[in-house]
Amino acid sequence: MALLLGFLLLLELCWDTSALGPLSSTKGSDGLEFELPATNYETKDSNQAGPISVLFQIVQVFLQVVQPHPFPEDILRKILQKKFDFSTDYDKIIYYEIGIIICAVLGLLFVILMPLVGFCFGLCRCCNKCGGEMHQRQKKNGAFLRKYFTVSLLVICIFISVGIIYGFVANHHLRTRIEKTRKLAESNLKDLRTLLIGTPAQINYVLSQYASTKEKAFSDLDNIKSLLGGGIHDELRPKVIPVLDDIKAMAEAIKETREALLNVNNTLKELKMSTAQLNTSLSDVKRNLEQSLNDPMCSVPPVATTCNNIRMSLGQLDDNTNLGQLPSLDKQIDNINNVLQTDLSSLVQKGYKSFNDIPEMVQNQTTDIVSDVKRTLNSLGSDIENMSEQIPIQDKLSDFIGYINDTETYIHRNLPTLEEYDSYRWLGGLIVCCLLTLIVVFYYLGLMCGTFGYDRHATPTRRGCVSNTGGIFLMVGVGISFLFCWILMTIVVLTFVIGGNMEKLVCEPYQNRKLFQILDTPYLLNENWKYYLSGMVLNKPDINLTFEQVYSDCKENKGIYSTLKLENTYNISEHLNIQEHARNLSNDFKNMNVNIDNIVLLDAAGRKNLMDFSSSGVDTIDYNVYLAEMGKTPTKVNLLSFADDLDTKANNLSTINQSIKELQHKSSGLRVKVANILSSLDSAQDFLQTRISSVIVKESSKYGNMIIGYFEHYLQWVKISITEQIAACKPVATALDSAVDVFLCSYIIDPMNLFWFGIGKATIFLLPAIIFAVKLAKYYRRMDSEDVYDDMENGNIGFHRHHSTQTV
Repeated sequence: MALLLGFLLLLELCWDTSALGPLSSTKGSDGLEFELPATNYETKDSNQAGPISVLFQIVQVFLQVVQPHPFPEDILRKILQKKFDFSTDYDKIIYYEIGIIICAVLGLLFVILMPLVGFCFGLCRCCNKCGGEMHQRQKKNGAFLRKYFTVSLLVICIFISVGIIYGFVANHHLRTRIEKTRKLAESNLKDLRTLLIGTPAQINYVLSQYASTKEKAFSDLDNIKSLLGGGIHDELRPKVIPVLDDIKAMAEAIKETREALLNVNNTLKELKMSTAQLNTSLSDVKRNLEQSLNDPMCSVPPVATTCNNIRMSLGQLDDNTNLGQLPSLDKQIDNINNVLQTDLSSLVQKGYKSFNDIPEMVQNQTTDIVSDVKRTLNSLGSDIENMSEQIPIQDKLSDFIGYINDTETYIHRNLPTLEEYDSYRWLGGLIVCCLLTLIVVFYYLGLMCGTFGYDRHATPTRRGCVSNTGGIFLMVGVGISFLFCWILMTIVVLTFVIGGNMEKLVCEPYQNRKLFQILDTPYLLNENWKYYLSGMVLNKPDINLTFEQVYSDCKENKGIYSTLKLENTYNISEHLNIQEHARNLSNDFKNMNVNIDNIVLLDAAGRKNLMDFSSSGVDTIDYNVYLAEMGKTPTKVNLLSFADDLDTKANNLSTINQSIKELQHKSSGLRVKVANILSSLDSAQDFLQTRISSVIVKESSKYGNMIIGYFEHYLQWVKISITEQIAACKPVATALDSAVDVFLCSYIIDPMNLFWFGIGKATIFLLPAIIFAVKLAKYYRRMDSEDVYDDMENGNIGFHRHHSTQTV
């Protein structure tokens, strides 16, 4: 009953949540992660019977042998449609139940015949027939027969004992499982209550996550300076920054050129002065040497050669450089000084600042748009917050919880009655098992006393007390067997017919889902509905909604929405339709009026400065003449007396040589470099003026899609949560399994079947036990008379009956 109420409650819950409405199809968005809190249930998915399950399987194999026919689907369909006519369809029932019928008939014959046979057997023995005469004829194979009867009876008693053990185990297992019924019912009801109470909490949790989404969107809107402005800035950077870097480098190059020109010009002046001083000193030295060479000593032959050589080398004392022919660089220096009057570096810094102010400009110009977007998002948030109030679920849930409470009260009120009846059943089963135990104990005592008290040398009339007691025990066991075996077989037949049919008609088809397939037969439960469940839940009987599919989906813990195909009644994607909001937001972002066309990378003064530098004449200087002159040595010969002056002059020549090379390098292609810079500057400036609007539109659309993406991702999660996770109906399937598979089949039917299987086995083996016990008792009991063999005088051998003087 709890199962049925729980299932109907869930169906009604789903039916009344049709106002839950839809969510738009969305894509995922980075930065937001949503997760619905998991719901924990107490009831386990599976029921483990333990080691006794092996015995249950043995019984199921036996039933499969007895009842091998497939499940009678057609018969059950006719019964449900009330079209079954026993007078015409009885043969189908007999065909299906033939195995159980045969076993039941055999059991009934046993019930009927055993009391009659026992009554006749007792009368027969009272008439000293059927083994009632206390006389035993001597047989040659008597010892073999005694051993054969003993072993046979022992084996039969072992089989009976096994059956009794089955009965005890089944009886105890059924009692312990009935004791667990209360806990099973409470856990299932608690799970159903958790499901019903947790569903609105889950919905509220899902809706409350809109605040996190809005908070993230508001944060990005407040950070529009770095997100949108930074995006535009980064998009323009590759086009603008290289040009500004080149202009900045050119400004530095102008300063370095001026320094190089000044260095060359000053050094050149110093060289000219030092060259004049050197020429004067060389003239004095040359004159002194010429006076010395005119000395008479130079006319002496050995000395004359040396003096002549010196006189010929005096020409090398002349100056080797001609610095006077090098033009002055004052004009170029004046031109560069004029260029430097305009601070190109500060103009470049203004260009950098103008470009880097783009994010700030974007933030200042989008204040109104951000406010409008926030108002739109707040409006959408209000709709979502009101959604929980629009769902008519709270009142219904209170009623459903009331139904569950009533069911729980019903179970608690009637469960003690069930437990009381089960205690009576348990006591009856215990009596049955104890009765069989008593019978088999008498047989065991008879076998033990008869076997250990038997004396093969004693005659039948002189057998010992122990052996005689053993025979009496065997006959007592036979008597009790006749008295109660028919009662035991009656119990076995009743439980066998009930338990066997329940196993084959309920438990087995439930486990292989044949029952669901029958219930899903079109037009079965309602001749006007093709599919009964869809007609009941959706009011659309043509939709293929089956019991088997619902049960399978609930076993997989899917949500009620997808399980019951509620999209055929209402489309959840149409309830929270933000397409209009998204379209408005997207248009706002695309039409965002951000004006940054007034960015000037370099003004006219800066451009003129570059042009003046390119026409300063630095690149027209004949650097090769300077380099050639600077490459000469100061004199034609190196004089030690002028070493210091020569070293200084040489150092000056080296310095000016390096400065000239550096100046040549910087001025090389100067006009082309400046032209390229100006061309790149024009291109970048043109790009800023003509194509910046497309960059703004692109980045604005990207930024708007990011904001909208948060809500699309949120709504997609809401849709998935409601359709697949919220109100996951696993507790319904678990409750159904608990009611049928666990309580009915595992708790009751399986132990019942094991009980009749064990007791029936023991009772059936009572029949051969009776036969062997009666036969064996003759070899253990003390007889009133016996056969005596005598040797006759004429050699003939004969016998006569000898009566014992003892009485029994």
